[in-house]
Amino acid sequence: MKHRGLIRLAAGSLLSLAAVAPPVASRATAGEIAVEGQLGYFRMAASNTGSALFGSDDGATFGGALRYTFWRGAFAAAGARTFSKDGQRVFVATPNSAVQKLGFPLTMRTTPIFVSLGYRFRDGRLIVPYVSAGGTITKYHETSTVAGESFDESLSKAGFLGAVGVEVGRGLLRFAAEGGWSTVPGAIGKAGASKVYGEDDVGGSYALGKLVLAFGGQAARGDSAPRAPRRKTP
Repeated sequence: MKHRGLIRLAAGSLLSLAAVAPPVASRATAGEIAVEGQLGYFRMAASNTGSALFGSDDGATFGGALRYTFWRGAFAAAGARTFSKDGQRVFVATPNSAVQKLGFPLTMRTTPIFVSLGYRFRDGRLIVPYVSAGGTITKYHETSTVAGESFDESLSKAGFLGAVGVEVGRGLLRFAAEGGWSTVPGAIGKAGASKVYGEDDVGGSYALGKLVLAFGGQAARGDSAPRAPRRKTP
């Protein structure tokens, strides 16, 4: 199954989970601040270029984020992740021709810095699905050595991202899983293998596991659980 199909399947599963998760008394936590540690998997949108240069188009990614819930389940988040690959320079004549390895070392790193807005459905409950979307500034860094001469290239490009996820737990310590997709066009594709393959996007799809530490927060007005009636004393 293609990676976009996996993300659509995850989104459907989260909506089903939201429908069947049992309700509890606590509700939205406006004012909550959460710190996230993130570790997971990333697959490059420029898959042909990645496979030619690095032998594969995917690998591990990690990072962190800060989240603030400002109204009911609505939140803003900011953070960064990084992804890197080691390989070598290649020569490719046409998109369908064989890849010729040149033996010159090459290292690539992308670091998307993102800001997003989202909504946490059933916020304050044990199982909380959420969606988010926002913008990124992705730093692309490439280093290589050719015939003893070192080359270093860096640039920054704007892009977009979207994600669906689910968070489990209440209180200070929680866990979450998230799947998403980003696009950062125009970062590559001007020369080399990426030009031959017609690929210019350094975004891609990802799946993350998160460790979440949450602080503060209070029930939004109108969302608190109803109080039990007081008993009259004789």
